[in-house]
Amino acid sequence: MCHYPLARLSLSLSLSLSLSLSLIANGLNIAPAVAGFASRAQAAETTPTPQAPHETVRRDMFKLLDPALMKELLAAKNYPEAQSRIDQAGALPNPTPYETFVLNRTRAAFASRAGNSAMAVTALQALIESGRLSPADRIDFILALGINQYNTKDYPKAIITFTQYQSESGDDAKVRPYLVRAYYLDNEFEQAKRALLGGLQIDEKTGNQPALEDLQLLANSSSKTKDMASYLSALEKLVQYYPSDDYWTDLLSRLPDKPGYSNHLQLDVYRLKRMVLAAMTAADYVDMGELALQAGFPSEAKKVADAGYAANVLGTGSNAPRHQKLREQANRGAARDGKNIAADLALAEKAQDGNGLINVGYTYVAMDQFDKGIGLIQKGLGKGQLKHPEEAKMRLGESYAMAGRKEEALKAFENVKGIDGTGDLAHYWIYYLNRPAAAPATR
Repeated sequence: MCHYPLARLSLSLSLSLSLSLSLIANGLNIAPAVAGFASRAQAAETTPTPQAPHETVRRDMFKLLDPALMKELLAAKNYPEAQSRIDQAGALPNPTPYETFVLNRTRAAFASRAGNSAMAVTALQALIESGRLSPADRIDFILALGINQYNTKDYPKAIITFTQYQSESGDDAKVRPYLVRAYYLDNEFEQAKRALLGGLQIDEKTGNQPALEDLQLLANSSSKTKDMASYLSALEKLVQYYPSDDYWTDLLSRLPDKPGYSNHLQLDVYRLKRMVLAAMTAADYVDMGELALQAGFPSEAKKVADAGYAANVLGTGSNAPRHQKLREQANRGAARDGKNIAADLALAEKAQDGNGLINVGYTYVAMDQFDKGIGLIQKGLGKGQLKHPEEAKMRLGESYAMAGRKEEALKAFENVKGIDGTGDLAHYWIYYLNRPAAAPATR
């Protein structure tokens, strides 16, 4: 089973740290009044806490923690001097509760700017427990505490803090990315999966595109909990929004394992695979070509073999004789198609069912005579009495797609409702046709 690397996790951590800094750096915006005196300018700049507007700090502490000076030190990244001043202030005897509050707020702002998450955790815990924060600050500092616990890899405590934030703020969306990652990194894969599925449902309701890392995490969490339904759901979203050869290969390789899957569809799987992958392997080209020959479509087999040779994938290595045999068989069969197709069409026209018309029509499509082939497939569908009606509908969609007629292809695939794998393949074709603009173009 594939486990995809969390390529953006380091980015998320840096974003977390930036958010933490913005939440708690305003500790330096509090200019505490100095015991015994305060100039008018100081008084105007002072933003005392609402809970205790009359409280002050002693003059010696103010000199050490002067907000203007601390801001300059941090802006210059003079962390040793800032740390020394904080340590000296902390060593002053008999601090009042308010002085302790101001000291911890300065510590929190310094620690966040300096990237010292361990110090930030200690300071933030003290601030939250002090009872001196405004309700809005308390909520922000709880989130900052969780982020710093996360950054110190104390995931169990981070989970508790993030859950507390959800409860007190009522804002699930802001904290969910951090909570999900804390669950995942703490090996709580079932909890991570549930949270991710909940977020995915919200994205679907609001029309938002799921984040790549969320889908990767969902795939990994589902894999680790052996929940294949959720794993496939994540894969389908990955190929829909972030298509890549790895995601498409994994998804298509799992289709035959679905209950009720029809073996008739293996060639159709390869038809889609050839469209969605930037490059196929030699084994893919050979398997597809041989299946096309067995299905009676040598012209398609020739196109596949020619593409494999053009890509320098076929004709080399120890299997080169097998490649050459495939190419020769396909060339002979395609030549017969060219000679006999008119007679085959006449027989198909006389038949009571539409199976022959669909097969001849698809042969024309394989010969790049798209309009004629599509017309015959439509005629065969109208005639009815088909052996595999859903496959026939899908053949129409495939032909439109190969002809570059996207809107008509989409309508055709939307009409495929089979439960034998045809419905799944049709949905996957729709994902491909509606792929993001940056995805590989049709070949």
